[in-house]
Amino acid sequence: MTEPIRVVVVDDHPVFRLGMTALLSTLDGVRCVGEAADVDTALAVVEAELPDVVLMDLHFAERSGIEATAIIARRTPQVGVLVITMLDDDESLFAALRAGARGYLLKGASPAEVERSIRSIANGEMILGSAVAAQATALLSGARTTPANPFPQLTDREREVLALVARGLENAAIAHRLGLSPKTVRNNLSNILVKLQVSSRGQAIARARDAGLGG
Repeated sequence: MTEPIRVVVVDDHPVFRLGMTALLSTLDGVRCVGEAADVDTALAVVEAELPDVVLMDLHFAERSGIEATAIIARRTPQVGVLVITMLDDDESLFAALRAGARGYLLKGASPAEVERSIRSIANGEMILGSAVAAQATALLSGARTTPANPFPQLTDREREVLALVARGLENAAIAHRLGLSPKTVRNNLSNILVKLQVSSRGQAIARARDAGLGG
């Protein structure tokens, strides 16, 4: 007899968790073995249950789903993380994939798409929902045709922070988005100002937008 696919649901919205666990209960060969409303609980449940798939939201009151995904990928690489979120922006998508997520769905995905994604990830595959697949393809294609990275003097993390600054996000929002501490974001921003030879956040934003970041 084939073992069921074991799933943990991580989301801070009780109604969404209830709906997702109800959906899982209707799927043949799939079993929900745990749920969590915050990152710390999620990490503890994953460590205890070692599920096949974790359904992970990105926004929590404390810490972030990106951070949780990175920790799960590092500690238990055999566990596949499927992000299910309302966030459809480029930075969230690529931050999740860089952190080690094997899939990315929007919360508007159909039950059939959720089921297909769970089974694919449990089978060791990577999958993107239909709502973000074309977006990811376009971005990757653009990255391949870009002759050079803007501001090569910056690290990848500093460039990531600068792009979010250029979009108008404040330090706290950037920290939440990237799973960093506010102090780390401040340090990155200080390094950016020095390397770009500008004296203010506003000047850094202008330079970044001129180079195509933050659009």
